[in-house]
Amino acid sequence: MKEYNLENRKYVIGGIAILIVTIYIIRLFTLQLLSDDYKKNADSNAFLKKVEYPSRGAIYDRNGQLLVYNQPAYDIMVIMNEQKGRLDTLAFCKALGISREFFDQRMSDIKDSRKNPGYSSYTQQLFMAQLSDEEFSAFREKMFHFPGFYVQKRSIRQYQYPYAAHILGDVAEVSQANIEDDDYYQRGDYIGKQGVEKSYEKQLRGEKGIQIMLRDARGRIQGSYQDGKFDRTPIAGKDLTLSIDLKLQALGERLLEGKIGSIVAIEPATGEVLCMVSSPTYDPRLLVGRQRGKNHRALSRDTWKPLLNRSIMGQYPPGSTFKTSQALTYMTEGIISPATMFPCHHGFYHRGLHVGCHGHGSPIALVDAISTSCNAYFCWGLYYMIGNRKYKNVSEAMDIWRDYMVSMGFGYKLGIDLPGEKRGLIPNATFYNNAYHGSWNGLTVISISIGQGEVNLTPLQIANLGATIANRGYYYTPHIVRKVQGEPLDTLYTHRHYTKASKRAYEYIVAGMRSSVIKGTCRSANRADYEVCGKTGTAQNRGHDHSVFMGFAPMNEPKIAIAVYVENGGWGADYGVPIGALMMEQYIKGGLSPESEARALTFQNKRISYGSSSR
Repeated sequence: MKEYNLENRKYVIGGIAILIVTIYIIRLFTLQLLSDDYKKNADSNAFLKKVEYPSRGAIYDRNGQLLVYNQPAYDIMVIMNEQKGRLDTLAFCKALGISREFFDQRMSDIKDSRKNPGYSSYTQQLFMAQLSDEEFSAFREKMFHFPGFYVQKRSIRQYQYPYAAHILGDVAEVSQANIEDDDYYQRGDYIGKQGVEKSYEKQLRGEKGIQIMLRDARGRIQGSYQDGKFDRTPIAGKDLTLSIDLKLQALGERLLEGKIGSIVAIEPATGEVLCMVSSPTYDPRLLVGRQRGKNHRALSRDTWKPLLNRSIMGQYPPGSTFKTSQALTYMTEGIISPATMFPCHHGFYHRGLHVGCHGHGSPIALVDAISTSCNAYFCWGLYYMIGNRKYKNVSEAMDIWRDYMVSMGFGYKLGIDLPGEKRGLIPNATFYNNAYHGSWNGLTVISISIGQGEVNLTPLQIANLGATIANRGYYYTPHIVRKVQGEPLDTLYTHRHYTKASKRAYEYIVAGMRSSVIKGTCRSANRADYEVCGKTGTAQNRGHDHSVFMGFAPMNEPKIAIAVYVENGGWGADYGVPIGALMMEQYIKGGLSPESEARALTFQNKRISYGSSSR
């Protein structure tokens, strides 16, 4: 029995020994091959890898005026494993001009995996960002007293002028989502958040470099590892040339001071956006440096929504500017001819339905209907189109109407190279079948013929309508960036989009818009030195009507197409037309005459009172 017990004990002890050896082998294998903790530790003792950040691309206007550039800044980085127990915290705080409470909170945040995912005590972590030259100079003299802390040279954006904030956008620290989406970024990096800074981020950011420094056993820097053999030089970001004209942009922002609205101007021959004004706006220089977060919060809480780019995000009834698209559709589909006349006795009357109109001659033909902005003419046109026997039923007629609108750039995003564009709304047969349970006709939807009802467009889409008419039937996708350094322009912006309307129909619309300037609702835009074509709009609203203008000039060699939208501005002729006329003069003539400058100052000083519902 004893021999049997001894024999068993031998096997048990042997098994335990084997198990212990196996555990050690597995642990060593895990630490050395599967885990990078020791590698990080060893690397951090031997090397200091310094990321070298590239200079972000500069941004210019179409005339070469510098809009955005870089200024040097410095980030304070910390390697936690190197500063434990060896830091004079009070001296460090004094050197940086920060409180002990800030220091403790920042160190806690760095170690908090919820706020700083992927934290490692062996790698550099951002402690404090964007020190100026002056702040860095004061700290640099004492930095050798603070083990574990390093300086990372960076650059911050500087915006030369207080204009074009919604176009330019801003730059801020990356979020965790940004890091997960693109492994180029790490904690503490910066990324474009809005505007072209966001949409052209990959071109602007460049490529990071790296410098590997060798350290001795005490952590002291001994120089470059293998004379920089494995270093990588950063590659600067690419410069952008925008299509906007800074002087035109500045004038537009002046004219919309104290008002809610938008101005968008496009060069018809290219689709280049000459200006894009959204009001209220803000100074882009507010979103730079360590005060960015505070200023951004204040802007986001402002009830007037200055961060909202109304030019591409505002979805408005286009009012009578939309009548041009209706005339193009009716004429191309054979519903009307240029000689077709409809009655207007202060509006459209049919089967108990009344749509009002201002006084003018009756009956009226196409060109004069555009010139005088006759509501009845376009209501009759839609009524006859929806009920026309050439179509199978009202649904087919409605969808054909919708197809014309889509071909003109409505109902979907145009594809401008800015983030946040909205699509607006163009209803189709399914929309109305669902809304009216299949029981509807031309009278039911008559208000869409005059740009009211369910129709919504962005100011960009209204300006693009003007560019399409100026081109007599085609447009280029509107774009903000004219040139990327060393790259061809994306073919998306060089391809012509032809509408479904005939060129002959466009010639009559141009004649109507020219007549509107000579003797119709746009008379205040008329000039002797170049021919302006225009169309007013007065979009109905729960409060005061919105003032709208869409036009282009010169008539036969168009250089600029424009849309002006002023919320609660009243008649189109009250704000839209005079503002549009000043903007066209500025661009075509290169400046305003003394008389025009006086008018511009008058409109700059005008303020519109808005209720809370308009914000």
